[in-house]
Formats: sequence, C-alpha cells, structure tokens
Amino acid sequence: MGKKDPNYVIKVEKAIADKYGKETVQNPRRNWTEEKEHDFVEQLKTRNRRMNELAQKVEKVEVNGILVSQKLLSRETNRTCPVCEIYSFDKKDDVYMNKFQCCFNCYIYYVEDREERWKTGWRPQLGDNKTNGNNT
Repeated sequence: MGKKDPNYVIKVEKAIADKYGKETVQNPRRNWTEEKEHDFVEQLKTRNRRMNELAQKVEKVEVNGILVSQKLLSRETNRTCPVCEIYSFDKKDDVYMNKFQCCFNCYIYYVEDREERWKTGWRPQLGDNKTNGNNT
C-alpha cells in the first residue's frame, strides 16, 4: 500500500454531500430533541406491546396432552365434545357443536333421526358413550 491521503475521508464526505445532500453526512444527534426522544420512546412501547400480544397468540398451550396454538383457542368456543370428550380440529364438528352440542360422530351415533329426543335433554349414560368407537 502506498501513502494514505489524510484528507480521503473529508473528500468522500464532500462527494456524498454533493450527491445526496448535507443531511446524509451530518451527525444524527444534531437535530435530535427531547420531543423526538419522547416520541421515539412511545413508538418503542407501542411496538413492544404489539409484539407481546402477537407472541401470546403464537404461544402453545397443552390441551389433553396436545400442544395447540393459543390463537386457536378462545374462551367462547369449546372444541371438546361433551358426549365423547374428544377434542376436535374438524371444521364440520363446529356445525354440530353449535346446533346439537356434540361432535359429528356423536351426532351420527346418538342424534340422527332422534333429534326430538335429543332436544328434550336426553344424553347417553357415561358408560354408553364409550361404545361408539370415538375413543380409539
């Protein structure tokens, strides 16, 4: 390497300032004020709060021995069939859970063609619901 030019940095900064403007080579603290600092801190707090909310939605929760995203669970919906006590991921079970408070398999086994009896409050005995083959 040859002799270094002590003014090289100054020349580069001048070339950058000529091409892109003086703001590109000035110290970032030059225009920083207390008000800007306060706004920046508030933006950081808002961002962190949103990131925490997102992290809670992605967080996994154990349900009957299975890790499920907490985002899939809500306090309003219960995806466990009260008859056979099986947790269901199937979308078609949602329809039967809303209308008959049971999963699709329990609907086929206990409710189909007996809707009137089901609507009056009849439910299988605790031992009876193990015979429909859902628990395997």
